[in-house]
Amino acid sequence: MVYVALLRGVNVGGKSMISMAALKQTFESLGLTQVRTYINSGNVVFQTDETAARALEQRIEAAIKQQRQQAIKVLLRNHDELKTLVEAIPETWMSDQTLRCYVLFLWPEIDAPTILESIPIRQEIEEVRYLPGAVVQMCAKNDISKSRLTRIVGTPLYAQLTMRNSNTVRKLLEIMEQTA
Repeated sequence: MVYVALLRGVNVGGKSMISMAALKQTFESLGLTQVRTYINSGNVVFQTDETAARALEQRIEAAIKQQRQQAIKVLLRNHDELKTLVEAIPETWMSDQTLRCYVLFLWPEIDAPTILESIPIRQEIEEVRYLPGAVVQMCAKNDISKSRLTRIVGTPLYAQLTMRNSNTVRKLLEIMEQTA
């Protein structure tokens, strides 16, 4: 099975610094194969026969803590889950010269359509949708600083998600398909 591991808060704002080479070593030490990292923000694609994602997340977290002395939360998505998510994001929702599109990956504890009730949204400038496993936000680049989404930073809700831009998510799916 091919998975992507999304590490929360890696190499953001000078915190939880870890090199992708070191991260790759950690994953390989667990017997995971075809390990590839993508950009410097904690995205790791790999293959394994293991199918119990929650148990695998815990093994990866424990290995990072033991080998890298860092407590980093890990969220896994398998190929089918990520493909379903990417296919549900409108093709025009991307991060480019005019738009910003973010995917907020949700830990199972908060993964429900009702999550939208907890996220401050300015409907006049942004569109936000729940998709199983994630919330997707699209906003004009010029309006992104007016979005209320940043108000969740530092809240308990924020600790239960990890964010990527839509371009990164699409690229991760492409890498997963090359790995399969």
